[in-house]
Amino acid sequence: MIKILLKYLFRLIWIPTELLFAFIFVLFTIILFNAQIDTPEVPEIHVGERRQVGKDHYVLGNSYLKKNQYGVWEMYLEGEPYERGVIYGKLAKELVQEQEDIFVGQINNFLPNKMWRHVIKLMVGFFNSDLPENIPLENQQEIYGISLAFSDRYDYISSKYTRILNYHAAHDIGHALNDYSVVGCTSFVVKGQKSANRELLVGRNFDFYVGDDFAKNKLVIFVNPSKGYKFTSYSWAGFTGVASGMNEKGLTVTINASKSDLPTSSKMPISLLAREILQYAKNTDEAVAIAKKRHTFVSETLMVSSAEDGKAILIEKSPKKLGVYESKTDVLVCANHYQSDVFKKDQANVKNLANSDSKYRFERMQQLLSKPSALNKNTAATILRDQYSFGSDTLGMGNPRAINQLQAHHAVVMQPESRMYYISSSDYQLGPFLGYDLKKTFQTKHIQLTDTIAPDPFLTSGAYRKFKAFKTVKQDISAYLMFDKPLDLSPKEIDQFIANNSESYVTYEQLGKYFQKKKQYQKAINSYQIALTKHVAAPQIEEELRSLIKECRKNGK
Repeated sequence: MIKILLKYLFRLIWIPTELLFAFIFVLFTIILFNAQIDTPEVPEIHVGERRQVGKDHYVLGNSYLKKNQYGVWEMYLEGEPYERGVIYGKLAKELVQEQEDIFVGQINNFLPNKMWRHVIKLMVGFFNSDLPENIPLENQQEIYGISLAFSDRYDYISSKYTRILNYHAAHDIGHALNDYSVVGCTSFVVKGQKSANRELLVGRNFDFYVGDDFAKNKLVIFVNPSKGYKFTSYSWAGFTGVASGMNEKGLTVTINASKSDLPTSSKMPISLLAREILQYAKNTDEAVAIAKKRHTFVSETLMVSSAEDGKAILIEKSPKKLGVYESKTDVLVCANHYQSDVFKKDQANVKNLANSDSKYRFERMQQLLSKPSALNKNTAATILRDQYSFGSDTLGMGNPRAINQLQAHHAVVMQPESRMYYISSSDYQLGPFLGYDLKKTFQTKHIQLTDTIAPDPFLTSGAYRKFKAFKTVKQDISAYLMFDKPLDLSPKEIDQFIANNSESYVTYEQLGKYFQKKKQYQKAINSYQIALTKHVAAPQIEEELRSLIKECRKNGK
């Protein structure tokens, strides 16, 4: 019964509070007993304290953390699970605490009403109260070790360990609540005739956006665990899951969200499933076997490539089903819909393909990969930076239809056979890609940055300066629309806003909503109509724009 109520609560969450009171009251008494999560059993250890040996450079035993010349934090970590966690926390204490400051700040921005924050807290507590049952003890111990470095400032929310477990499920929760609107990723693998050296070549954009501040301190970690395979992963401090990674056997894993039903309880966070595959699988068969034995509570695709197999597959997983897709050509593309026979006729997948921006990015990626020339690391990065539509038509800047939406937390290019792992540096995927040699790194226990891919010329262009100015005003408009933050744009500022990104539908969509809230209905209608002449990201957004036009005409009478 509670699961049914919770499903309806998600659908009613933005309706006035009086309609939700009965649901909340019923849930409240149950959730109070489930909000806190017990800590795992851990051994008694003493790891000592970190030493600072240079600017932004800390050492503890054989493990260390330093910031490189490109502004990316690098960590080498080894030991038993709990030991690794404690050392991680001690080395990266400030980074871990800063990420939580940013994350909680974002929650407060999006939910300024304390009552709604409390409701969300209760629901997340309900979802995640049984998280430990779905997470291997090894991961629990490592995560608990890191949690010891958390600040006391947010203990009013829940315990440090409860909070960090919830943060590991944030990708899944955000996916469920927002229909992956902040995680619209695109990835590919080529091999054989499509690869310049005939070896596997992997490219991937991770478009998980929680604000610019959240992506400011990126962390690449090289883990030498006591069990399993050594591996590397790229994300942010305090996160032990995997979004984009490669292990010492040349197996790579990346995750792409897909359409999911509303979850009614927590299972294994998808990033921790990706981590388990990376740490314990050396080929695609072993990866599939691990995925089959775990239950996840959102739908996701895990793109897995293997140097041992010389191929790549998509493991398509929902809470109820699992499918495996393997391309019959030398090209494999993954966006945010499923391709295997298991899901081809699945109604959620069919609807998702018809109504989302996934198909546009998928088609553009296929078009770029269909060119006769074979790819190398440099051309792979160029593709990940592409901002155009099918046929190279303009989309404006920051369009969700684009492979490069100018919002990626990171991008990676991977060469499994040679164990080379390239990660983007700021901004987005525009800065230099940094190439790490996994073989040399784990042989020497010293991180080996041995190669780079040149930055995108767009990074220093006038167009990008215009985009940054556009983005600032766009964020001001969003704050006005969502939080009633005062804003009165002058005619000159409106003209400049348009000039800075005139080919993007987002420009006119935002202005339309701005004018509509100002009750300037004809200006709003004009803006929405112009937006519809541009490449709108998805059919469902086109429907929304037409609906807003009708609303303005009705209110303007």
